[in-house]
Amino acid sequence: MKALILVGGFGTRLRPLTLSCPKPLVDFCNKPMIVHQIEALKNVGVNEVVLAINYQPKVMMGFIDEYEKKLGVKIVCSQEETPMGTAGPLALARSILDDGSGDPFFVLNSDVICEYPLQQALDFFKSRGEGAEGTILVTKVEDPSKYGVVVFDEGTGKVDKFVEKPKVFVGDKINAGIYLLSPKILDRIELRPTSIEKEVFPKVAEEGKLFSMVLPGYWMDIGQPKDYLTGLKLHLNSLAAAGSGELAKGDNFVGNVLVHPTAKIGAGCKIGPDVSIGEGCVVGDGVRISNATVFRGVQIKDHALVSGSIVGWDSVIGNWSRVENMSVLGEDVTVKDELYLNGAVVLLHKEIKASIESPQIIL
Repeated sequence: MKALILVGGFGTRLRPLTLSCPKPLVDFCNKPMIVHQIEALKNVGVNEVVLAINYQPKVMMGFIDEYEKKLGVKIVCSQEETPMGTAGPLALARSILDDGSGDPFFVLNSDVICEYPLQQALDFFKSRGEGAEGTILVTKVEDPSKYGVVVFDEGTGKVDKFVEKPKVFVGDKINAGIYLLSPKILDRIELRPTSIEKEVFPKVAEEGKLFSMVLPGYWMDIGQPKDYLTGLKLHLNSLAAAGSGELAKGDNFVGNVLVHPTAKIGAGCKIGPDVSIGEGCVVGDGVRISNATVFRGVQIKDHALVSGSIVGWDSVIGNWSRVENMSVLGEDVTVKDELYLNGAVVLLHKEIKASIESPQIIL
């Protein structure tokens, strides 16, 4: 089976992290976002993954060189000369996705994290019959007025229509950014910038050939810092519910905490809940970390505090410093001793010598 992952965006909502690498390669729970997806695709029988790329193609090619053998999946790039939207990349990669077997293929947005019930989706797609051209995974939201709602028959899953930001209640399920499509749908897509959600799916639905499956478990688009940290909590909760042995244990850890085996944790620390600490990190004595992600190579010195924040690769947090309230530090940021950062967004390779007491971007 084949799959295509849409990785062409610039990741502006997740800056400054995406100034160092494309969004799909930003770490999430100690591995690039996209690796979570490729591993799930491999588990359901996908043996070739197409990355529809536009931004930083050389970096993406480097990822392929490193991970293709590690993951045991063939990974190829489909290079966009100009942004092709969410449907154009399918036309561009048609020769790969439609290999003559008639098998369906997966399409995923690169910033979606969930439990990836791909086998369940595949079984659902096959049960809809030969005339079906697509299955959209949908997820329930509390306030559907903020989203495009998928209106469908709860019994059969057949999609009726799409309603953008409805003012009156028509449903509470939205597109989860994961699709299973028949090669037949490629005949509907022109080789030009095209939206699959606005230009392709409505036409397929009108003909009664589009279905939706409600995604079980958690779901989050982690393309911006607040949602990234929410996704972190949901993912760690999922690991705990599954009885995963990946989570840290010991007196230093409170709640769900993921620590890379190479990280070093000092004495008297309290870490958690909802924390991920990356490869090669060094955490000093008496440190407090909660609701936060600490990327590879970070140093957090004695008695510092990190809460509700993201600390980018190879950054340094000084002794007794506090980094809080949705602060996002880019790669190689140094925060000197005894400072307070409140909602600071700091670009890469910066040295912070004074406290930042109100949310702001440090260029």
